[in-house]
Amino acid sequence: MRPNQDGVTMRNVSPRKKKGDDDALAAYRGKRDFSRTDEPRAGAREAGGDPRFVVQLHDASSMHFDFRLEADGVLKSWAIPKGPSTDPHDKRLAMPTEDHPLDYREFEGVIASGEYGAGPVIIWDEGTYRHVGDRPVADDLDRGHLSFVLNGRKLHGGYALTRFRRGSGGDGRGEAWLLVKRDDERASDDGTPDPNRARSARTGRTLRQVASDDGAEKE
Repeated sequence: MRPNQDGVTMRNVSPRKKKGDDDALAAYRGKRDFSRTDEPRAGAREAGGDPRFVVQLHDASSMHFDFRLEADGVLKSWAIPKGPSTDPHDKRLAMPTEDHPLDYREFEGVIASGEYGAGPVIIWDEGTYRHVGDRPVADDLDRGHLSFVLNGRKLHGGYALTRFRRGSGGDGRGEAWLLVKRDDERASDDGTPDPNRARSARTGRTLRQVASDDGAEKE
């Protein structure tokens, strides 16, 4: 696998759950050795109320943000090399990855060396979201356009995910989307903070501090 134009190395996987798929998390589990990684194996059940989202900053083979929306009992996921922006002029590349379990929205720590996506992870933002539209989220993803309103600790207001390139084959290889901020009252020209200085929305830690804390725990 080769890095894409923004430096993220990954196998693209469609964010859509196929009808008749017995295990939406099969791809997720197949890439991980749970005797070595602290990442969650199984997904929690969806709770009541508004669906949740999480944005995790991940320093793997290259730095990127993982944007995840709760839908259909899993976290629909995209890797965003430059991160979500608060500026409506920014069109951020979003590469779909495999569905993740709902428990993954709680994950902050270090993925062990040698494992898929090895490196530190922080929860950069989290909160709830409201889907804008009459169709189910899965249907809008199938159609290639999803509008929603975020109510997070850092991200607020309307956003849209739009597919601009379809993937090839059954695994969605090569599929690509854009994440764009709506021009509303929560828009600003602040953009996205420096990943090297970004702090966890939960613990206030940086990626470097998470990595350091993990090393100290294992000594």
